[in-house]
Amino acid sequence: MMTKIDEVVSNIGRIVKAVPSISPTLKNKEVDKLFTENPDMRGIVVVHHEKPVAHITRTHFYQKIGTLYGYNLYMGRESQLLAKTNPLIVDFHKPITEVSKLAMERQEEDLYDDVIVTKDDKFMGVVSIRALLMEFVDIQVQFASFLNPLSKLPGNHLIDQKLTEILYLEKYSVLYFDLDNFKTYNDLYGFNKGDKVLLHVTDILKRNITQQGYFLGHIGGDDFMAILPQYKVDAMCEDIISEFDETIPSFYDEKHLKDPNFKVKGRSGNLEDFTIMCLSIAVLTNEKQKFDKVEDISDAVAAIKRNCKKIKGSCFIIDEADCCAPTQ
Repeated sequence: MMTKIDEVVSNIGRIVKAVPSISPTLKNKEVDKLFTENPDMRGIVVVHHEKPVAHITRTHFYQKIGTLYGYNLYMGRESQLLAKTNPLIVDFHKPITEVSKLAMERQEEDLYDDVIVTKDDKFMGVVSIRALLMEFVDIQVQFASFLNPLSKLPGNHLIDQKLTEILYLEKYSVLYFDLDNFKTYNDLYGFNKGDKVLLHVTDILKRNITQQGYFLGHIGGDDFMAILPQYKVDAMCEDIISEFDETIPSFYDEKHLKDPNFKVKGRSGNLEDFTIMCLSIAVLTNEKQKFDKVEDISDAVAAIKRNCKKIKGSCFIIDEADCCAPTQ
């Protein structure tokens, strides 16, 4: 089944261009003739028994021919003498993003050579660096549309895709992160400072989740989701909450933190006692219950989240049965 990422990150074979090839024994004077008759041809692939073995680039060829004795030395001899014998050759199915990386890692003198493409080890054609870079940029633009514009984390499309994938895993945990009192903070300090809080939370989650090799997505606003192929998440949740609770006061004015009588407008529109933001983590695993649909996972996580909201202070709940003590 084609996933949303697969639709964006396509293989190099999609942009390969069929071009003529020559045998290793063809004389250089014939190569010169080919270049002369085809002024737009940047290079010629040398093929032996249907396999590419070398690459003759226009620039390299005429640099050698143009030397003092080059014409007399090479023109009547076989083309392989002026060919690059270690060109970049990739399989038809290799992702364009990987090919781009390989192409840019080449020596400077080879940087703009065409990429040679094979299928079942047989020569298929070439991809110019211009075509490769244009396609790569297009992929980056398309992929960016799947990311949250603020955090640059995977958005809802990729989160849904990941949730679909884990339905077939033996073990998994889904962690839903939600900030309590975030709306109040936005109303009090403005959206610009609210965005800084979200980026701060993103950094905390990246350090504890993404950098450990696990999936982290941004649903939107102050809601994030992580997906792990295991059940041991207690220590991770404790570390995240600890770092959040230690650092979040720095985003407030000290006078608001110290004033016991300070009031803010709550969700109902009425004035309420000021409360600093805290972090709720709802954790769902398939250890005790199996799920057949993404919707079932979403409903179960939402139920755990509601229980988290009932607890004062930052906390996490796992499968509704286990709960950490609220942080002080």
